[in-house]
Amino acid sequence: MRRVDGDVRGRAGTALCLLAALALATSSIPARAQFDFFGLFGGGDEEPPAPSADALPYDLDIVVAGDVDIEDTFETVSTLYRLRGDPPPDAEALVRRAQSDLVPFIDALWGLGYYNSRVQIEVAGVPLTIRGENVAAAAAAARAYRGTELVPVRVLIEPEEVFRVRQLRVLGPDGAPLVLPEGVYTLEPGDEATSAAVLAAQADIVDYYRAASRPLAAIAGIDPVVVHPEQALDLTIRVAPGPVAGIGPIAVGGNEDVPESVIRSFIYTEPGDPYSPEALASIRRSIGRIEAISSVRVREADALNENGNLPLEVVVSERLKRVFGVSASYSTADGPAASIYWAHRNLFGGAERLRLEATALYLTQTGARAQRDPDEWWDDIGGKVSASFIKPALWGTRNDFLADAVVSRDRTAGYTAELVNVTAGIRHRFGDGFNVQAGVEYETGRGKDVLGDYDYTLVGLPVAAELDGSDSRLDPREGYRLRAGVTPYLEAFGSSTGFTYALAEGSVYFPLDALKRYVIAARVEVGSIAGAELNEVPANRRFYAGGGGSVRGYAYRSLGPRIGTEPIGGRSLFEASLEARLRITDSIGIVPFVDAGSAFRESYPSFDEELRFSAGVGLRYHTAIGPLRADIAFPLNPEKGDDAFGLYLGIGQAF
Repeated sequence: MRRVDGDVRGRAGTALCLLAALALATSSIPARAQFDFFGLFGGGDEEPPAPSADALPYDLDIVVAGDVDIEDTFETVSTLYRLRGDPPPDAEALVRRAQSDLVPFIDALWGLGYYNSRVQIEVAGVPLTIRGENVAAAAAAARAYRGTELVPVRVLIEPEEVFRVRQLRVLGPDGAPLVLPEGVYTLEPGDEATSAAVLAAQADIVDYYRAASRPLAAIAGIDPVVVHPEQALDLTIRVAPGPVAGIGPIAVGGNEDVPESVIRSFIYTEPGDPYSPEALASIRRSIGRIEAISSVRVREADALNENGNLPLEVVVSERLKRVFGVSASYSTADGPAASIYWAHRNLFGGAERLRLEATALYLTQTGARAQRDPDEWWDDIGGKVSASFIKPALWGTRNDFLADAVVSRDRTAGYTAELVNVTAGIRHRFGDGFNVQAGVEYETGRGKDVLGDYDYTLVGLPVAAELDGSDSRLDPREGYRLRAGVTPYLEAFGSSTGFTYALAEGSVYFPLDALKRYVIAARVEVGSIAGAELNEVPANRRFYAGGGGSVRGYAYRSLGPRIGTEPIGGRSLFEASLEARLRITDSIGIVPFVDAGSAFRESYPSFDEELRFSAGVGLRYHTAIGPLRADIAFPLNPEKGDDAFGLYLGIGQAF
């Protein structure tokens, strides 16, 4: 770094000489503001060790001139602070400890843009400098405190004014100016000349070239010139963009029990494809969908190969094969629910996943309006026992085999259904987050609702597609999700009633700031049943709205056509939700939301029938596994018998 004083321009021999010049002080600093750093430097509840004949404990006092907020910086760089509970054995060691803080303190101040700052550390009233003056005198003064008093150690800091960027140039390897699109980096003349801002500008420039298929882009050097009289920084950044390259051969390592062929089936990037950071992120994201894999790293080679491409190595680590867990949820409108599960993530050595789960729920009396005898509380208990199996990468392809079996007692406000369902199918993965699957489904059951008792059998051919362009499963902040499925149940195949069931859902996530702390999220879901009258469709296959994943504030599956006060479900569905997901701190967020929806008698949503609306606010506590969710919702146009509000607890965002 260069320094300019008046009309004299020259390069310092070493950075140490500049730091020493800045650190010299011959008189005390007038303290216009004094900070005890909330007790972090010997104040507050942190008490130094008592005077001792075996060591020299000290009382650390920090004095900062001016109204500046730099407490946390000194906490992280100060050896005196970090070791204040471990007193040095003698006066010489104490002086060395204090002396070692001078350079880190000044480096920290320079990093914050205070290039005219001064720092002085006094031990027992004797000032220290980087050049080492007064070391012997300070040790002698400190030695007199042994066994009697704490040695007073005082740090005096005068930051002065923060410097600002006066001139900024970005040059190529030939020294010619680089013309970059506006917005590539945000640093500009007039901004504070902090090291964080300068480093961010360098990172943004490198990211720009890497996104343009230049993986070897780097900062060749920087030339900062500090102009002290004008409190300014002139900055030159030299960039080496590197050549345009593609992705080279991809090696796989780190796997022990998961076959390489399975891992490779989840890599959708091919050698020769253009290089981009997004391609690498896609590799990490797609392989991370294998449940037997816990982490994925993509290592880049240091140089291009003979074909001008960049070789990669995918390094994975595997999860524990067996996992056991429990979960619970609760809402005031629907009641409590709890689940217990066991899973094996590599059942036969091919990353096969088997999951066994049991779930129980109790429908509250509010939701159980169809229950006529309140003494028979057990009738409001529902639950299911299920098994699901996934065999990924059949024969090393992008095809997965899926099978599910469920035995269930479904209990809602409108019906009771007991059923057995078995589904099997093949899913083809076209790319990261995009797949299509088709299979066969068999279900037999019996149920009852206000229309009467019934027995049924359904044999269907489900087809579904999913496109997930979001950045997270449990806490999406950007992107979109689309899901759609259609299942024809044909009498020719043995169904007791023939009809076609279709359901589609889409959601979008739009961040309002670069850090994605403020996100607008929206969801729409529509469904239709065609080919049968309403009373011919089993009650548990009709559409209902209401509940924690639907229109919050209303009881689970309570919204739609009714006979009297009893919901009977509909042949079509419309739901919509809008949320503002706002991070207040890194771990706490609030979510105002509005929901709307209902089910309809006809095979298409008829908005001549009344939509039901609700509004509320949620609290999110963000953890490493996803946000913990608490929502309270209020019906805006309730009918007689509806609750005044609903409270919902769970894990993950509502959608």
